[in-house]
Amino acid sequence: MTSTTSLIPGPVGQLEVVADLPNASGPLAGAGYFAVVSHPHPLYGGTMDNKVVTTLCRIYRELGVPVARFNFRGVGQSAGQHDHARGEVEDLCAVAAWMHAENRGATALLAGFSFGAAVTALACAPTAAGHCVLVAPPVERYAIANDSALACPTIAVLGSEDDLVEPIATQRYLSQLQPPPAVVLIEGATHFFDGKLTALRERLTPALLEALDASRE
Repeated sequence: MTSTTSLIPGPVGQLEVVADLPNASGPLAGAGYFAVVSHPHPLYGGTMDNKVVTTLCRIYRELGVPVARFNFRGVGQSAGQHDHARGEVEDLCAVAAWMHAENRGATALLAGFSFGAAVTALACAPTAAGHCVLVAPPVERYAIANDSALACPTIAVLGSEDDLVEPIATQRYLSQLQPPPAVVLIEGATHFFDGKLTALRERLTPALLEALDASRE
């Protein structure tokens, strides 16, 4: 794996970004995608080095998609202060624009975990994302859809034992969106997917590949 750390211009100063080169033999290599992955809540220790975030990056990388993860404003070497999912959407848009410049003509794929899932959902429209993955989206804390509509095809990943994002209530909310996202339920997984990262990768990888293959037909 080849990773490059960069400090790129952001809305309120520099943003710290780690970009991974893709597996050249992955099934989506050369398909015209790049991915950006967002981390959980900064005020509760969330950073781009979170294990769910790095697992998501691995999934995209192994599929053959260039992928970047980054620190939101006020985290690590990223400038600024936490802005309650408002400025963080701007941060994500800045990273997506930078990845667009690095991957001319490619379509953005977005993914996020917890707080990062809420930011990801809100950034789909302004980044013209082709697909997004929302892992443990905190739908009771953040409005992730405008007028009950998602801006792009979406997969939501939930843990059956999540103690922070209640899975049944979240599924009920997601089912009311248009179009409703596909839901991947990881049995036995808590909010942080402790001991379930392999299951997350094994379940999400084929679902994501199927969704992206369908979008190209």
